[in-house]
Amino acid sequence: MDNKNSKAWLYLLPALLFLGVFMVYPLIDVFIYSFEEGYNSAAQTFFGIGTYNYQYILRDPYFLQAVKNTFILVVITVPISTGLALLISLALSSIQSLRKLFQTIYFLPYVTNTLAVGLVFMILFKKTAFTDGMVNLLIGLFGGPSIDFIEGPYWAKMLVLCLYTIWVVMPFKILILTSALASVKQDYYNAAMVDGTSRARMFTHITLPMISSSLFYLIITGFIGAFKAYSDAVALFGTNLNAAGMNTIVGYVYDMLYGDSGGFPSYASAAAIILFLIVLTITCINLLISRKHVYHQ
Repeated sequence: MDNKNSKAWLYLLPALLFLGVFMVYPLIDVFIYSFEEGYNSAAQTFFGIGTYNYQYILRDPYFLQAVKNTFILVVITVPISTGLALLISLALSSIQSLRKLFQTIYFLPYVTNTLAVGLVFMILFKKTAFTDGMVNLLIGLFGGPSIDFIEGPYWAKMLVLCLYTIWVVMPFKILILTSALASVKQDYYNAAMVDGTSRARMFTHITLPMISSSLFYLIITGFIGAFKAYSDAVALFGTNLNAAGMNTIVGYVYDMLYGDSGGFPSYASAAAIILFLIVLTITCINLLISRKHVYHQ
């Protein structure tokens, strides 16, 4: 038994070393940086230890705006993208002919470059000297006013960002849910039909419980991915997200390190730790809920 345990640890050693060097050590290092006040990255010096970095960013209007934007993005995009993916997956599962073709079409946005998709959205929504954008043309057909979705009001910019995020993440969710639906045994549905069970009842009592593990996986990863959003906003509004009022928490961390207001690794570290605690808390809550509501086949 000892020999088997030694071999198992030997096989795990490369992965453990990788996790230790590239995940555990950086996390500890960032945690230490977050308490070093007045840290100078060039001289590798600081003048004190305390919670000033946390106090500063929690009063910084740019950070508070980034937190607001991130939470709005999470609350809107995660449930909508998951719900739409489930509906599309159900429709695909009911199509026998050309199902693989439709799956490929729906998966294309996931393998497309993020900035390329952002350029398409810019063409659809951005007002220029030559055109108001395709979306505004459609709005005009119904007598609505022209709206600048990229440089206009906050709600318009947030709407575009949410639509963009949903479009980007939905293909992966469709792929996972389509596979989960295909794994549900037909025997359950046959037995339910013999008993005269309605389709709605079969969906709530057979389909949802059988794919609940996949759904909760997508919800958890969706929350984590939405909280880490940054490239989506850059693709639509450029690199100066603070000026556009559309920065995210990850964008704020990047700006504190490398942006126009960069050179403050202590502030960036404090913001990163806060983001880590938020994501950890929400993930733990989801895992606790999944214990009661997830059916494991």
